[in-house]
Amino acid sequence: MVRDLWRIFVPCNCLLNKGGGAEENSGRTQRRLPKLKIPAKIWNNRKVKNQYEEQELDGEQQEEHQEEEQLNEVTRRLILREDELFSQDSHSEEEEDQLQKDFESLSIQIWMAVQDTFTPSSLNAKHLQVLKNAVDSIQQQEIQDQRWRDCPKDKVPVWRPQRWLSTHNRLLQKMVESRLTEATEDDSDEAEQLSSAVKKQVCQMGKRLKEDLLTMVRTVKECYPMKMDILNVYGGLYHQTLSDRLAKLTSSGLEVDDCSYVLFWVNHYYPDEILKHEELDGQIKTACLGSLLLQDNLKRLEEQYLSHREDKVKQWLNTVLKKEEESWLSGKTPELIDSYFFSPLAIDVIQVVSSSLTEFNYVIKDQSKAQRLTVHLENFLSSYKRSVEDLVKRNPSNLHSVIKAQLVCEQQLRDYITGPTGGLSEEQRGRCLDALTALRDCGYQCFTCPLHGKIKVYLGPLWTSPWVDGSLAVVDPLLNFLNQQLDDLSDLKPACKQVLVCNLHQDVVVQYVKKTMKTRMKSRQQQVAGSQRMVEDAKKIGSFFEEEGCVEASWLSEMLCSLAEILRLQDPASIHLEVVNLALKFPDFSGAHVSAVLSLKFGLSALDVRSIRASVEENRPLDVSANQSPLFFSRVKLKWINKKINQMWTRS
Repeated sequence: MVRDLWRIFVPCNCLLNKGGGAEENSGRTQRRLPKLKIPAKIWNNRKVKNQYEEQELDGEQQEEHQEEEQLNEVTRRLILREDELFSQDSHSEEEEDQLQKDFESLSIQIWMAVQDTFTPSSLNAKHLQVLKNAVDSIQQQEIQDQRWRDCPKDKVPVWRPQRWLSTHNRLLQKMVESRLTEATEDDSDEAEQLSSAVKKQVCQMGKRLKEDLLTMVRTVKECYPMKMDILNVYGGLYHQTLSDRLAKLTSSGLEVDDCSYVLFWVNHYYPDEILKHEELDGQIKTACLGSLLLQDNLKRLEEQYLSHREDKVKQWLNTVLKKEEESWLSGKTPELIDSYFFSPLAIDVIQVVSSSLTEFNYVIKDQSKAQRLTVHLENFLSSYKRSVEDLVKRNPSNLHSVIKAQLVCEQQLRDYITGPTGGLSEEQRGRCLDALTALRDCGYQCFTCPLHGKIKVYLGPLWTSPWVDGSLAVVDPLLNFLNQQLDDLSDLKPACKQVLVCNLHQDVVVQYVKKTMKTRMKSRQQQVAGSQRMVEDAKKIGSFFEEEGCVEASWLSEMLCSLAEILRLQDPASIHLEVVNLALKFPDFSGAHVSAVLSLKFGLSALDVRSIRASVEENRPLDVSANQSPLFFSRVKLKWINKKINQMWTRS
């Protein structure tokens, strides 16, 4: 009875009808044995083993017997018996039957040792030694199979080849399948918190996979020889089994939340948190594993996720802008926080985009696809800019307070976009900044444009005789006026106010330079005396705006002083050198500007003018972008330049 049970259940490779199997051993009595099958009973319960123990040995005798002889020693002894038995010219069938029975008895102990790999007791030293001996036995059997391979078939034992290594690997496959199945039935607290059955299954299987691989690398790996590469054997089995389970889970379609959760596991947690775990990283051949999902299935899920996320981001951003516009049109004054006007728009936008990109980074492997989300930020900023421009045209009563709040939003959005924002291409980043610059300029113009006319009026007396001889102060009244205007910006966030003040600084200097270039000099004495007034004015203007927080605009004072020096100098060679130096510092100091400045000078011949202009062009840097000086002269429009040039040529 016991013999029959083992022939049905024991995974002994002599049962296979392959390469030198029992039916090919002619010349002696043949026993037709069933085809190899690893029974569920062996690794689901111990019923078969218990039957064997009850009929062969009682429990105490079996335990004593196992302690006396280790599995690898039993294997070695049986192989010696096999060699001795089949080296004889003849032997009894009873001896052969007994030897086969002993091999079968040994095999069940081997497979039970392997099957116990992940049981709680498997971590103790005694079991690990049993497993190590079992693995050694498998190797011995493989070697013995090879020794019999080239022998005459009628001389080969009926149970050869055993193919225990193949049996071992098939047993591992069933163990892995069983463990992942059992994992989905485990009601862990972590899985119970998840909102769907799909999420629970994926989490439970993934958690079991991670635990088992860590068990392998920490303890079980040492029971196997390096050449068996057991960690990668298990890794491949778990990978393929989990891949098959995920394919079934996703075959009939998923809800959006389930879709993103599966993608999170497939594209991030499994490859980055499990396979690259500090104890597993570099030990598992990840390149051989590939993705958990086939590409077609993966692309389908990613497209489902991206389409849904695109719609959500677009909807959220539109809602944020619509809510903000409604607040503007209601006539409400924005909230004051820390004594300056504030709007939550930028924070809401950044949260929408940032959270979406963060989730995207964990869900989608191809990071370039993030542009499908960030394009909606780009579109939003264009719409936002147009809305602010339309608001300025309407000029409601709350315009200034609203714009002050929007300038804060602009700065927050600019900081976000220029920071390490994932997903934005350089082209997208540039377009976003262009939209923000236009929005910022529109906002600042609300405060600076009404001042332009006043600034022009205050600077009107420049280059008049009273100003030249120092009896008329021009800049002092202007700065007093600006000081009063800036007091009205106390509820604008300091960082934003600083930018506005710097823009106003440039506006003042631009108007000053325009007035100077349009002046018709009456004498060399006027140029020399006026240049001294220019230097004094440059210092006053620079000091005023520096006190207002514009500390990085000293270049404006230096530029005014350079122009004043050109006006002071009378020697053509010295003028030539100073003009070339000014052109080198400011890439937008064009030929037209050069002509306008030279038209102010007395005593320059047409040849001198042509020589200076040619020298400026010759020394102008080829790569203008490499010049770090800010642009200034492009703001000095010269519609009147032809008239000035004609006057210059007439004098020459």
